[in-house]
Amino acid sequence: MKTTLIRNATMINEGLIKKADVLIQGDKIVRVSEPGLEKGDANIIDAEGKWLIPGVIDDHVHFRDPGFPEKADFYSESVAAVAGGVTSVMDMPNTKPQTITCELLDEKLELVSGKSLTNFALYFGATNNNMDEIRKLDTSKVCGIKVFTGSSTGNMLVDDPESLRRIFAEAPVLVAVHAEDDSLIREKLERYEKEFGINIPFVLHPDIRSEEACYRSSTKAVELARIYGTRLHVLHLSTAREMALFDNTVPAREKKITAEVCVHHLWFDEADYMKYGTRIKWNPAIKTKEDKEGLWDAMLDNRIDVIATDHAPHTWLEKARPYLLAPSGGPLVQHSLVAMLEMVHQGKISLEKVVGKMCHTPADIFSIPDRGYIRTGYQADLVLIDPNYPWVVGKDNILYKCGWSPFEGTRFTSRVTHTIINGHLVYENGEIDRDYRGKQLTFLR
Repeated sequence: MKTTLIRNATMINEGLIKKADVLIQGDKIVRVSEPGLEKGDANIIDAEGKWLIPGVIDDHVHFRDPGFPEKADFYSESVAAVAGGVTSVMDMPNTKPQTITCELLDEKLELVSGKSLTNFALYFGATNNNMDEIRKLDTSKVCGIKVFTGSSTGNMLVDDPESLRRIFAEAPVLVAVHAEDDSLIREKLERYEKEFGINIPFVLHPDIRSEEACYRSSTKAVELARIYGTRLHVLHLSTAREMALFDNTVPAREKKITAEVCVHHLWFDEADYMKYGTRIKWNPAIKTKEDKEGLWDAMLDNRIDVIATDHAPHTWLEKARPYLLAPSGGPLVQHSLVAMLEMVHQGKISLEKVVGKMCHTPADIFSIPDRGYIRTGYQADLVLIDPNYPWVVGKDNILYKCGWSPFEGTRFTSRVTHTIINGHLVYENGEIDRDYRGKQLTFLR
């Protein structure tokens, strides 16, 4: 059994920062102690001057597999993920075919297991008419049920009120909602299409996919969850107004209703459309500076529980089309952690809170056993970061299959140097073990 000793790390874990040694045997952490553990026959990783954190768990990715090989696949995007310190991902169901039956879920799990360098789990897609399939789900192997109340890539819109009620009333696992009111979006879109045709200015995206469209839909989801006692997770929140819907009086693991924010909604605001245009066209839209500040406030005071990516790549040829033809979404999973660490360097957030929102809390609210923390007996999913190793995002270091990033040209202060998954060193200073395959996540429910 292979043994690895991480020595003299600055460990960020469970709200504390302290020097530590961590001993790994096989796929498990077997000891966490003050520096000074005996080497024995262990392979040594000298972590002096580096930050050691649990592996990032990204609860919201679109790796486009199966069905969209020109955009991405599980192999290519998991390569990018490990370079960014992401050790586990939860993938969305709007693929081709859509993951909307138990048979298709099993087929996709088999496909992913042969490709993914990261650990992985899959969402099951809700539709207006697949309640019978939802009832049959094995709750130990599906991370959640994804409900689109606003149409997006792969249009899986659930717009029948009775279907929506039954999903919330009977869901055997967490319900994760993309909350935008589709009727309001269509009204705005039709108005601007009459005025501009396909060349609607990108700066109008947050008006089309508006605050009201988000708030109305999020409110409806929260109301349904309260009526039926549903375990609800509201994805990629984008407005300050929605923050009044969420609670911070109990720890995230005790909440019935939790909230997610994505890195792009914390980094960009509507003033950036003039510079970035299509590169920051996401659904829900990036909105005002005041909305961004409201999201930061809610994230810092724990109304928002998780920081994720909504990693959703498209080819540059697709993104470079006029507004009405350009798909929404972009790649982020390689740069999410270093982007948030940049906010640490700027004094906007603590290192401990970044680890809490990106590592601990996803494990807690999805009930993932033995991951998300640096603890004896836990799976050895670990990341080492050099906090002072500046680099610039460029074509030569972007690993996404689509080959572009909204962060291209951005200078980051910190760099991931090592990513360990299930005790295996998958990434080290730019070198990737591309033959390694991660494990399917399981859930205690």
